[in-house]
Amino acid sequence: MAVAIGKFISTKKFHSFKASFTNFSAELVSRLRFTFFFLCTGSVGFFADLNALSPRPDSTTAFKEFSANITDDNLILSFIPGNNSVAFVSALEIVSVPNNLILDTAHNVNNQQTYQGLSTQVLETVYRLNMGGPKLLPVNDTLWRTWNTDGVYLINANVAKNVSYFGDINYVDGATSPEIAPKIVYSTATELAQQNSTLDGRFNVTWMFNADRSFSYLVRMHFCDIVSKALNNLYFRAYINSWSASNNIDLSTMSSNSLHTALFMDFVVELPSVSNNLSVSIGPSDSASITADGILNGLEIMKISNSGPGTVVEGSSKSKLGPILGAVFGVLALVIVAAVVFCLFRRSKKAKKQQSKTWLPFSINGGTSQSLASRTSNITTATSGKNGNLGYRFSFVVLQEATNNFDENWVIGVGGFGKVYKGALRDETKVAVKRGNPKSQQGLNEFRTEIELLSRLRHRHLVSLIGYCDERNEMILVYEYMEKGTLKSHLYGSDLPNLNWEQRLEICIGSARGLHYLHTGSAKAIIHRDVKSANILLDENLMAKVADFGLSKTGPELDQTHVSTAVKGSFGYLDPEYFRRQQLTEKSDVYSFGVVLLEVLCARPVIDPTLPEKW
Repeated sequence: MAVAIGKFISTKKFHSFKASFTNFSAELVSRLRFTFFFLCTGSVGFFADLNALSPRPDSTTAFKEFSANITDDNLILSFIPGNNSVAFVSALEIVSVPNNLILDTAHNVNNQQTYQGLSTQVLETVYRLNMGGPKLLPVNDTLWRTWNTDGVYLINANVAKNVSYFGDINYVDGATSPEIAPKIVYSTATELAQQNSTLDGRFNVTWMFNADRSFSYLVRMHFCDIVSKALNNLYFRAYINSWSASNNIDLSTMSSNSLHTALFMDFVVELPSVSNNLSVSIGPSDSASITADGILNGLEIMKISNSGPGTVVEGSSKSKLGPILGAVFGVLALVIVAAVVFCLFRRSKKAKKQQSKTWLPFSINGGTSQSLASRTSNITTATSGKNGNLGYRFSFVVLQEATNNFDENWVIGVGGFGKVYKGALRDETKVAVKRGNPKSQQGLNEFRTEIELLSRLRHRHLVSLIGYCDERNEMILVYEYMEKGTLKSHLYGSDLPNLNWEQRLEICIGSARGLHYLHTGSAKAIIHRDVKSANILLDENLMAKVADFGLSKTGPELDQTHVSTAVKGSFGYLDPEYFRRQQLTEKSDVYSFGVVLLEVLCARPVIDPTLPEKW
């Protein structure tokens, strides 16, 4: 049976699709014979045979990423098993991306002509590398992409060196942006090593990749001159396999005579019929008067579908479009009928079950349920509830390991809910682990609220919830780790360096955007109720993110002006009208944020008991 998902999306936009497959075993890999299929109603259909799907040797996770120009309102995604096989998917992401992310034309290195029609093709990303720099996790990319390191693909590391730059990167309006590639990709590079006595000055730096010779590939090279001290000092060549991709690349001319400017070049290549290898090289210019040099900042390699509507483009599947569509729509019909029956059944109930407030294994659906993760296992699972995906449910063992058994030396904060520990997951992802007090009824309410809210909110200026744990009567929340800590700690009361005025302004703007999204980003406003400098966190780049949603509350209905509720929040930041009348609106957050602005300006605490009462 096909696993089918229907999704309504905005029209005439490029979208990226990423399917993740986790918890592989040798037995499961041997049974994986299934096809991924997506269809836009009235538009192009695309098949990808996933028979070769397997994780890296050091991982139990594999994923496939596709980009396509969606021109209709409905999208159908299916995973169709082959004979005596299984089909599954662990997670699915659909991301809207800028239309200029994929240009329509590129330089064909085989015939040295212009390749047209890229924007109408489906592209599968097979490699995405940050040259000369660290691995970038999705949290460091505005489009939630992963950029791997390039070292494993280098043919001869002795002829290359890593370089980095810590200044500003210039993006060209209308041509490049952080969505094309993040700043850190352009801030690092692999450069030709300097000529020495043991190496000929006319060498190339080459990366080698496995590929499928039955397909053409889009190769995107990212460049940014971070090595030159002056303009017009860097000329080099680029090669793909045995073909010259570009002679005498002059980044100064391409960037309109400016250094540290983000650029990229697109090439299309067809592999020779006798090879499944794809190589990318940079080498010095042919001119003997120019210093041998060359750089590459980032690299993306995408498989081109080369298909028309409804064509099977990968693997050996002989399935016809008609039977597959019949199976897909049949499953959709069954799902719709089941949903209607379920809704009618729910309506027939005369009374809802009262939601239990006893702290048993947590269930977002209003009752209790056993945790999906075994109390003794180290498995992480994904769960969902009535409000959609709840994120990952971590086993307690995994979080014990991540925090060195909740080592007190790893505590980075203490709040009303509990202690916050710095941690690192097995894939080296840094996390903040907030461990609550299971005996606190108020803590349980905050725990539920944070999971319910953050599971359906995602914004670059809101701290992301990675997952949670509810085993052993625990209340543990796992967030992205914010390297620079709280805004409050950078204003007073610590030895951290002072923020300059530009940094303070950017932090205030980012925090305001996060609050604005809370108030306007969903059908009903969400009111934070505890806006303060201690709840604004800063990442390694000092980008501000609003945190701690345990006291948050849904705003008033359209026909109401306020929500009547008990007063919650922090002294000094409370809206006086809310405090007196217990009437909550979005303006209560605005008042609290105004106090934060004064705090940022003055670098003084809101309440200072050491000051005289009258002065």
